[in-house]
Amino acid sequence: MKKLLFVLFLAPLFFACKDDAPVIDPVKDSLTEETQRLGGINANQAMALDSFFRAMNDIQSNLDEIREKEKIITKDTAGGDVGSRKDKITSDIQAIYDLMILNKQRLASAKKNLKDANLQIASMQQTIDNLTATLAQREGEITTLKDELEKKNLELSNLSMNYQELQQESDAKTEQLNTAYYAYGNSKELETQGIITKEGGLIGIGKTQKVSENLNTEYFTKVNITTLKEIQLSSKSAKLLTTHPAGSYKIEGEDDRADKLVILDAEKFWSVSKYLVIVVK
Repeated sequence: MKKLLFVLFLAPLFFACKDDAPVIDPVKDSLTEETQRLGGINANQAMALDSFFRAMNDIQSNLDEIREKEKIITKDTAGGDVGSRKDKITSDIQAIYDLMILNKQRLASAKKNLKDANLQIASMQQTIDNLTATLAQREGEITTLKDELEKKNLELSNLSMNYQELQQESDAKTEQLNTAYYAYGNSKELETQGIITKEGGLIGIGKTQKVSENLNTEYFTKVNITTLKEIQLSSKSAKLLTTHPAGSYKIEGEDDRADKLVILDAEKFWSVSKYLVIVVK
C-alpha cells in the first residue's frame, strides 16, 4: 500500500516540473498486479490505474517531443528568408498540433476510465488538473509561435488546434471506418431487390449468382462492426456471396441448419468488403 501511495504522491508533481526536468520512468505492468493485491480495489479499477499512469507517461513523452520540435522550428526561422524551409516548418507545426490533439484525447480517455471505474483519488485529480493547466499553457505558447511564423509570411491558417472540431472529424472518420452493411434473403428476393444477379449458364440452367454492380443500398441494414457479433438467419442453409476471409466467421445451427452467422474476427471479416450479402434457403 505504501508503494502505491508513494506513486500517487509523486503523480501531481509529474507535470508541475519544468520541461527539461527528468521524466519519471514509465509505470510497469506490475502496477496492475500491485493494485489487485490491495484491499478495496477490483480488477477494473486496477486496469484504470494502470491505464492512467501509462497515459501520463505518453503525454509527457509527447510534450518532450513538442519541445524538441519547437527548438528545431526556432532554429530554422532564426535566419532571414524562411521560404525555402516553409514545407519543413509547416510539417513540424502540424506534427506539434497532432501531438497536442493526441494529448487531449489521452487525457480525456484517462479521466473517463477513472470515472467508469469509480476511482476518486485526490492526488490523481490534482495530477489531471495540473496536466490540464500545462496543456492549456503549451497551447497558448504554440499559438503565439504560429502567429510569429505567419508574420514571416508562412501560411499556417489552415492548421487548427480546436479540439472539439478535430474530435468531431475524428469521430466521423471512426464511425465511417466502423460502419458496414448486410443483407440476406433467398435468391428470388435478393434478385428482385437488385442485390444479386445471375449470369452465364444455358437456358436458365447453371447460372452463377453474383453481387450486383449497382447495389440497392436501401435494402441493407447498417451496423457497427465493433459491436455486431452475430446475425440471426434462421434458415436451412446459407451462402456468402461477398468476400470475407475464411476463419473470420462461422455459420452455426442444429442439424446442419444455418441459424446464425457468427463473426469471430470483425477486423478480418470486414477487411475485404464492408458489404455482406447472404443467400439463404
